Amino acid sequence: MRTLGLTALIILILDQLTKYLVVHHMGLQRVGAIDFWDPFLNFRMAWNEGVNFGLFSSSEEVTRWALIAVAVVISLGVIWWIRRDNMGWKAQVAGGLMVGGAIGNIIDRILYGAVADFMNMSCCGIHNPWSFNIADIAIFAGAIGLVFFADNPAPKKPRAKAGAKTARRVTPKLTAGAKAQPDTKPKATPKAEPAKGDE
Repeated sequence: MRTLGLTALIILILDQLTKYLVVHHMGLQRVGAIDFWDPFLNFRMAWNEGVNFGLFSSSEEVTRWALIAVAVVISLGVIWWIRRDNMGWKAQVAGGLMVGGAIGNIIDRILYGAVADFMNMSCCGIHNPWSFNIADIAIFAGAIGLVFFADNPAPKKPRAKAGAKTARRVTPKLTAGAKAQPDTKPKATPKAEPAKGDE
């Protein structure tokens, strides 16, 4: 489970760091749009009150806390599932992507009331109206990863078979120059027969 936890931590740091740099440090929250690598990658500020990529958006306070609760339950469910089935490192990475992304968006909802989306990508004459963030990418990639790697269990450690190895009795050996210990056991002495008198 260390792989899952480490992956989740890395995604959480990347998500919150990029949001701070672009939204606050670069002032995207104030200017609304920054052309970074047009049209492939631009920064467009969008406060998402729904789920990934703005789906099910709503300004209702109940919806905000309901989405937080759903994200917490899903994160705990993913952790429990991966741990119960003892999944391999690939599934743990996928689970870490989902959990780290979910926690990142939960922090946004608690602090701002909505998720800070700022990345916009378009290509080949197709205009994409949606903005997203690192957490959204991680959640999407993690879900796909679990579809492919959830059935791969972690390798089991080999166990020593009972009776495979027997203990050997070690007898001390005399080395050069060592003196043999004298036999200290008492020796039996012959019993003296009583003298026979003259008849």
